[in-house]
Amino acid sequence: MRRAGLQTRVVGGFAVGALVLSASMAFATYQATRRSLLEGRERVSVRTVSFDARILREGVLSDRADVVELLSSLNTGGNRRAMLYRDGGWFGRAADDGATQAVPESLQQLVRHGQAGKQRVRVNGVPAIVVGVPLTESTALYEVDLLRELDQTLRVLSWVLTVVAALTAAAGAGLGWYAARYVARPLRSVAGAAQNIAAGDLSTRLDPAVEPDLLQLATSFNDMVDRLAKRAEQDRRFAADVSHELRSPLQTLAASASVLTRRQDALDERTGTAVRLIVEEVERFQSLIDDLLELARSDQPAQRSDVDVLHVAQRACQARNLSPDVVTVVDGSPSRWLVDGRRVEQIIGNLLDNAARYGGGATVVRIGGSAERWYIEVDDEGPGVSPDDKAVIFDRFVRGRAARARTGDGGTGLGLALVSQYAAAHGGRAVVLDRPGGGARFRVELGGGLP
Repeated sequence: MRRAGLQTRVVGGFAVGALVLSASMAFATYQATRRSLLEGRERVSVRTVSFDARILREGVLSDRADVVELLSSLNTGGNRRAMLYRDGGWFGRAADDGATQAVPESLQQLVRHGQAGKQRVRVNGVPAIVVGVPLTESTALYEVDLLRELDQTLRVLSWVLTVVAALTAAAGAGLGWYAARYVARPLRSVAGAAQNIAAGDLSTRLDPAVEPDLLQLATSFNDMVDRLAKRAEQDRRFAADVSHELRSPLQTLAASASVLTRRQDALDERTGTAVRLIVEEVERFQSLIDDLLELARSDQPAQRSDVDVLHVAQRACQARNLSPDVVTVVDGSPSRWLVDGRRVEQIIGNLLDNAARYGGGATVVRIGGSAERWYIEVDDEGPGVSPDDKAVIFDRFVRGRAARARTGDGGTGLGLALVSQYAAAHGGRAVVLDRPGGGARFRVELGGGLP
């Protein structure tokens, strides 16, 4: 499973942390408020029942009618139900609405033993407090205090605390998003600088003064780029020196081989074959040196200009005795790009040469894309590229199985490496795909803009 990105993890961490903290505080607040309100209501109920019990004790409890009259004289309001238990019977000032059944047996036992008590119950789904006070050995007063308003208040409080917890979590996510963007901003600058370097711009550096917290990273990064630029310059100088040293003897060999070629008719068959082999190898050696020099210079930034890629592709095809009609432009795609014309022409030429050597020749050259990204595709009708070769075919001095199966093809193993390097210099890449119907499709993607 793919791991979430840094920004996603930071935002998620802040959101979860804020949610846990706010939920914990909301739960603690609700419990403390609920306990305080219930305890306060219980104290009020106990005091009220105690006051009512004194009134009933002062009355005459010998007659049943007097009991109802005394209960009616109590100011119980709309939320309290007063009941009198006397000689095994219940008395109330109104019809029984389930209040007598709500009196717990445990509370009745406590009152029968001469002790006052209270207990929380539910009456018809409504929370309530039952308070019992003994009056005589056979008489006791019970009052059921319904907590409708308090229950509604606690419900509203729970909803409010839930909304506050959700808003706090959302605020935590927003804070995490801002923090992630703030923290990732210098990392994005490092990523941008790395992309520029990968594209061949070795002059890119990080400013240590912009992010003091990343001073060590910026310093190490700049030192790395300095060493890389120095090494690249040494490689270029080495390639130039080697080229200079090799070109002189190579020119001598080429001139000598040319002389032998002109006199080939005067040579015997065996000697003539040897001369042809020498000429072919000298030409291949010259091509190899040219490719090595191009490869040494391929990490330089692309020199972009307004280029008609359609015309470039057609010219490359004509140079290789291919019909310009094989070049097509995808519908709606611009044909004028802001690219390095010399490198784009060599990209197309190398792909055409590769198709001619190993793919039976190019069948179509396709150009297309949008203002931000373009692509060049070259299809061939050869055996295709195996999955193992696709991973390494753009490396230096690497040939696919089809190429290795042939000898004397004149290739240097650097053509596709140059294609990949030139694509990277344009902020793109080179890939090889399977062409529908068989064969290979080489696709080069280039980044940039329209002229």
